[in-house]
Amino acid sequence: MKRPKKIITEASQSFTFTRRALLLGGIQGGVGALLAGRLAWLSIAENEHYALLSESNRVNLTLIPPRRGWIVDRQGKPIAINRTDFRVDLIPDRIVDKNKVLGDLQALLQLPDEEMQRIRDDLEEAQGFKPVQVAEDLDWEKFAAVSVRLNELPGVSPMRGYSRFYPDGAAVGHLVGYVGAASAKQYEETKDPLLITPGFKVGKDGLEKTMEPMLRGTPGAKRVEVTARGKLVKELTTRGDIPGHTLKLTIDAGLQAYAARRLGTNSGSVVVIDVATGGLLAFVSMPSYDPNSFSDGISRDEWKMLSEDDHIPLMNKAIMGLYPPGSTVKPMNALALLEAGVDPGDRVVCSGAMRVGSGVFHCHKRGGHGPLDMKHAVMQSCDIYFYEMSRRLGYDRIAPVAKAMGLGQEFDLPLPSQRYGTVPDSAWKLRKYHQKWTVADSLNASIGQGYVLVNPLQMAVMASRLASGRALLPSFFYGNDKPAGALPFSHEHFAIVRDAMYGVVNEGGTGGAARMQVPGVALAAKTGTAQVRRITMAERRGGVLSNASLPFRMRDHAHFICFAPADNPRYAASVVLEHGGHTVRNLDTPLTGRDIMTYLFDRERAMKSLLEVEPTWGGDITTRMAAKAEAWKLAKASPAPLPTSTPTTADPGANAAAAID
Repeated sequence: MKRPKKIITEASQSFTFTRRALLLGGIQGGVGALLAGRLAWLSIAENEHYALLSESNRVNLTLIPPRRGWIVDRQGKPIAINRTDFRVDLIPDRIVDKNKVLGDLQALLQLPDEEMQRIRDDLEEAQGFKPVQVAEDLDWEKFAAVSVRLNELPGVSPMRGYSRFYPDGAAVGHLVGYVGAASAKQYEETKDPLLITPGFKVGKDGLEKTMEPMLRGTPGAKRVEVTARGKLVKELTTRGDIPGHTLKLTIDAGLQAYAARRLGTNSGSVVVIDVATGGLLAFVSMPSYDPNSFSDGISRDEWKMLSEDDHIPLMNKAIMGLYPPGSTVKPMNALALLEAGVDPGDRVVCSGAMRVGSGVFHCHKRGGHGPLDMKHAVMQSCDIYFYEMSRRLGYDRIAPVAKAMGLGQEFDLPLPSQRYGTVPDSAWKLRKYHQKWTVADSLNASIGQGYVLVNPLQMAVMASRLASGRALLPSFFYGNDKPAGALPFSHEHFAIVRDAMYGVVNEGGTGGAARMQVPGVALAAKTGTAQVRRITMAERRGGVLSNASLPFRMRDHAHFICFAPADNPRYAASVVLEHGGHTVRNLDTPLTGRDIMTYLFDRERAMKSLLEVEPTWGGDITTRMAAKAEAWKLAKASPAPLPTSTPTTADPGANAAAAID
């Protein structure tokens, strides 16, 4: 069926046009409303955000490294400070002729080729106004030579900043540590732009590392106006940096430097504690490194020399060195015996040796001491007395007292790490080795050998607790004393032990050389020797080799703990000489300990004593370190001598050389 043809009239056409016009108009109105709303949102709600983006496109910020806070001693004397540092940077955007500028800088600053390659690599990665370091810690002459030629060196920016300086050098190396450029890992963890700012350094070791948040400060900023392509328009105002906080320590800087010098050529440590507060007055580990060298950037040769040194200058022996404490534990053991009910008047006959089962335990005095009570056993450091008492009681009665006196304890100090050693007992051995405790274990532990291991800080704490009768805790921060309650032991027993330690020095004991020359001040102490090798029966029959005839690593450790004044203790200390071996009298522990304690009461007398003997060791620390470095360089540069003949197993000369070695 055929549909009728639709008739289009003028009215229908008008209606269709009007409907479409309304639809299009509505769409256009909706789009206009959306655009207006978006414009209102951007101009009102997002105004601050886009204003900041616009400002960041217009203004380039260059961070100014903050000045680190000072580290000072208890009197305010500087230990770590900032000194004026002259440096030269390059601003990539300002450089006109890169090759010419770099060539001129190399000639003016006498830069090696490898350093120039480093600068070129940094320039390739740098953009816009971000500075590239050329050189730092320049002397005034080089800095001035660049400054007067700035018209010829577009893009070069000489700057006057600050670098870290340690007035006492190696004497405080292990105490404060050093600073250096942040590592890539540190930057990746925080993305802090300050870490990659030329001239900025962070703490790398010691207090510089652990107290970084306090010492760092807040950076300043240099503002410059740039185009969208990063071209410099003009320099704007500069915001100054805010220095870090000053860190005041309990350390006595003079005593710290003196103790470091008094150790001489020894490998060892000194820890001195204020018995009234627990504050650490000296915290020395020698030999050490010069933190000024490390902060400026140590050379590969210098690092190799330090890392190969058998005296281990890179280790903080005061907290990382573990040693058998030897006879220095005998006063503490005497306290344990008294607490266990032993009569101090009971005598033990020392014949020089004691047989236990199939083993023989020797006293350090081959012929024996004869009958001794407790006081004289401590004074003469008789091993047999303590062997016998520990055999009777068992070491499990002594170990709790050793722990209460600070041995085996880890202290809450702002140091990167500590090794806290071992105070053994039967439960410890069963847990660690799955073996039962034996009488031989008790005998060895009773004279500070066997499984017993402590660090020098713990030995100083033991001395301070024997002196005070309180559970003193060591502290580094001035005015931040830690509460110390009384130890749970009898005052009468402490008095007996202190009297015995007084006798060690002043009544014919083993430490007579430590008697102080300061009128009215007496020293109480205990000497100690710790073996690092087993002495065979054959060697005992033929004569024990002296430490002087042994290689350094085979010599005994020499120890010394003390406090003064003996009748009213104010200071306590430990001196540990690693492989010291009692080989040189003026480098041995009694005289070293005496002079260090003398410094606290009579500085002039102590300095006079040091200046008399220091020249025999090759001079002061700086002089000896320089001489050692020079000798190492010469040895490295000298070729090994060629043998004149090839030794064989039948060659007497070869056998003789092997015997000597």
